[in-house]
Amino acid sequence: MPLHIVYGDPSALRARCEIATVRTTRPEETAYEPGAIIPAGQWRPMTEVDVKAATAPRRPLDSTLVEIVRPSYQEGLPLEALTDPLGDPDAVYLGQALAKAEMTTTTDNYEDGRLIGLHLDNWDKLPYANKHTGRRRICLNLGPGVRYIILGAIDAQAVCRAVHPGYHADRYPHTQDYRDYVASGRPIHTIRIRLAPGEGYVAPTEYLLHDGSTEAQDRPSAAAFWLGHWPRGILPSLI
Repeated sequence: MPLHIVYGDPSALRARCEIATVRTTRPEETAYEPGAIIPAGQWRPMTEVDVKAATAPRRPLDSTLVEIVRPSYQEGLPLEALTDPLGDPDAVYLGQALAKAEMTTTTDNYEDGRLIGLHLDNWDKLPYANKHTGRRRICLNLGPGVRYIILGAIDAQAVCRAVHPGYHADRYPHTQDYRDYVASGRPIHTIRIRLAPGEGYVAPTEYLLHDGSTEAQDRPSAAAFWLGHWPRGILPSLI
């Protein structure tokens, strides 16, 4: 399934979202891994057509949905305990990450420090047939600055089928599939969603191309992350 965002008010969705296409990095962009995917060109507002395309179907799989939420965090309590009331006893606190200001994408390869660009997570190591059933990630923007989550509009299973049309069934969808897809000239649209401090998301980062961003922001932003199986609506929606 493609990118589906849960919302109640389309104007609230459009107020915090923008759209752009992507490209692979050029050789001179040495801060990135070769072939990394990054947003291309100018971000533009969502149209009614864009909103319709991102609208979840009537009976979606919760594991594939994106939600923009306000996680229930009380100052002074340990962050590790934030998801305790959310119903998944096996949920995992992944820790925090600090993004400097003015970063187009934020995730680096810990081995060499180069940015990896838009990517798939692979905590669950799921094969093609089960990739849509993975855990979703909760993110809380700890501030002090605004940050974005960038999400690709085409899912990992569809990309895997396109790149490996004759032998995708036994594969494990990977970031490289997306890189090959874009390098072959096929377009991907991405949606950038603004998150102020105290705001966050629940998203299938094992299933959708994604990364954080602080582009055009003059302050850094720290974020905390959790991974688990959570039903739709488990946290208060902002839209």
